[in-house]
Amino acid sequence: MSTTATRSGMTTEELRDFYLRYVELANKREFARMAEFAHEEVIMNGTPVKMADMVAEFYKHVDAVPDFHWEIQDLVVDGDRVAARLIDTGTPVREWSGLAPTGKSVKFAETAFYRIEDGKFKDMWYLMDADTVRRQLAG
Repeated sequence: MSTTATRSGMTTEELRDFYLRYVELANKREFARMAEFAHEEVIMNGTPVKMADMVAEFYKHVDAVPDFHWEIQDLVVDGDRVAARLIDTGTPVREWSGLAPTGKSVKFAETAFYRIEDGKFKDMWYLMDADTVRRQLAG
């Protein structure tokens, strides 16, 4: 791994560890620590979003899917960019992303891309496989 700092001000290894800690934070529901990982305003899927709104979205997800779990399958760091392929699992108990709970669990792919600036997320893009979720809930 590179020990040279990237445009983000962090080495490749530091960026990798940063992302691993971020996913760990999410799986432990420690969303109040988001200021360690994101700027006060981030660009999420092309739209400026306040960190407080991003945190509220995390809480909405785990309120609807209390056992929601993110598992990193692939992680690539290049300069100030991080790309991840994750497998997400959980059992919705409330309406989630417009889908009614059916008592069935879901397992689906998520891809996420990030640009880190000054040691924190500045740009975030993610895409989850909603078609697979719909099929699994419909059963």
